[in-house]
Amino acid sequence: MRVLTVYAHHNPRSFCHSVLERFTEGLTDAGHTSEVVDLYAIRFDPVFRDRDVGSYIGADVPPRVLEHMDLHQQVMDSCHGPLQRWLAERALRGKSPAEIAGLIRSRMPKDVKAQQEKVAAADALAFIAPVHYCNLPAIMRGWIERVFTYGFAFGLTEAAWNGDVEGRQPLLHHRRALIMTSTLFDEAAYDDGIRDAMGKVISDWGFRYPGIADVEHVYFYAASLATPETIKGFLERAYDLGRHFERPTTDPAAPAPASP
Repeated sequence: MRVLTVYAHHNPRSFCHSVLERFTEGLTDAGHTSEVVDLYAIRFDPVFRDRDVGSYIGADVPPRVLEHMDLHQQVMDSCHGPLQRWLAERALRGKSPAEIAGLIRSRMPKDVKAQQEKVAAADALAFIAPVHYCNLPAIMRGWIERVFTYGFAFGLTEAAWNGDVEGRQPLLHHRRALIMTSTLFDEAAYDDGIRDAMGKVISDWGFRYPGIADVEHVYFYAASLATPETIKGFLERAYDLGRHFERPTTDPAAPAPASP
């Protein structure tokens, strides 16, 4: 199985990096093909900017929605200086809203396209990071927002464009997604509601809704000041998660698909 692991921690000597190393060793020992995207190492920019508009538009957007967007004016407003405005006006002249949408789509950021190619080539996904404010770190959240885009991770029916949450169409094909996070607080704190809240936001909306039915989130609780024995156990677990990554689809322990 081809597994793409997206990793986010600034310190190469961190506990999370040790988890990455052991998990990758497990994948390799099991015969899987492993690729790691180290978001800090590649200096991935998580900030959604004007350049990312093309990632959330397309020629298949309903005509009424395109008319409301007024893409021609949006393009003109984004220009800097008279030369850019002249070139943009020339490029857009005579084009329908759908054609303008297609033109904007064709100018998606190159870094996003590169990451989408990696995601599309993978059979399964893994994510390793610390918990920040009961969520993934900003750099990983930004990766999801910029890479899991319209027309790639999900589509929208006309009903969805009009506000119907059931109109979102899942497009991701992956066999499973595994999330591994280290926490500051202990398991009791997560039993008291944190885990359920994170599961709704991260597992359901982030991965099940775009189409990945089998999503598992593993927490390494209170890892910051854990004893050496506890850390050793965590790292053994990380190795086992890689070594036994491909579990049978009939595994009773596998979580049932959830609809957010």
